[in-house]
Amino acid sequence: MGSCLSSVPPPSMQGRSRGSRRATPAALARLPFASWGASSLLRRVLGTAEEALDDVLDRLMGEPFRDRISRVPLALGTSGVDPFGLDPQWAKYVLMSIGMMHRKYFRTEVHGVERVPTGRVLLIANHSGQIPIDGTLVAAAMFMDAEPPRIVRAMVEKWAVGLPFVSLLFTRIGQVVGVPENASRLLNQGEALLVFPEGVRGISKTIDQRYQLTDFGLGFMRLAIETGTPIVPVAVVGGEEQYISVANVEGLAKLLRLPAFPIIPQLFLPGGQFPLPTKYRIWFGEPLSFSGDPDDDDSIMEEKVWLVKQTIQSMLNRGLKERKHIFW
Repeated sequence: MGSCLSSVPPPSMQGRSRGSRRATPAALARLPFASWGASSLLRRVLGTAEEALDDVLDRLMGEPFRDRISRVPLALGTSGVDPFGLDPQWAKYVLMSIGMMHRKYFRTEVHGVERVPTGRVLLIANHSGQIPIDGTLVAAAMFMDAEPPRIVRAMVEKWAVGLPFVSLLFTRIGQVVGVPENASRLLNQGEALLVFPEGVRGISKTIDQRYQLTDFGLGFMRLAIETGTPIVPVAVVGGEEQYISVANVEGLAKLLRLPAFPIIPQLFLPGGQFPLPTKYRIWFGEPLSFSGDPDDDDSIMEEKVWLVKQTIQSMLNRGLKERKHIFW
């Protein structure tokens, strides 16, 4: 402390040094104006960037984002977010990247989205592609191609909530931790909930198993019966070829505590880290309704789940038969 005070010149000598001439007060006087100018410039830059973003989104959707989001049934609180943390402003920025993938990169064809009923609904889909691009494209179709537009909720793995920033991002775009209580609450609010009953088994298929459905879990059926929610089967074609896995080393996956360890040769090629630009095709089927006791034995639930699974498999088979090429 003493050395700091001793370095300050006495009043009689202040203003005499080369660094403290008359320019100093003027420079200090200019600081607020310089700061205000920088802030004004930053606001203009950010405003221009947001206008450009809005313009791109408008062209992707065919109408202004604010008009489309206004038709989405959202229960926003005074803070501008819904009870689960969904923020439409965050959703807009995420939709920018998802919309580009949906419209331009994967050039998704959407069929039968008008069959999805309003109000609460369970979208039950096949899973594929090593990473969950299929889920984002189903969500894009529901917002950009459905009328009225919907924001799809998906169940996030519990470990994701521990990741910095990622957990906040998931929350702000409407995704919630995958526990039954959250699922029931969302459906009782009239939301659209996307479920992949195959789980990790589905997304990590090898190329020789493509479009062959693995075992479905039973949880979604109990949830549908408990909440009286219709089920819409969804078939997604195109994801299995975006990252071609030739093998899954289960022993190594277990050692590393990973759900799967796929061998994907394209990752070793320049640019192969990006998914191949396969053409996605998404089919929405007719709604299915089920009744009974949600606490029935697994054997009873399995019969109901089998019907949903076979419906999706038939939709996949038909879609593959109609597809002329992987990339167009």
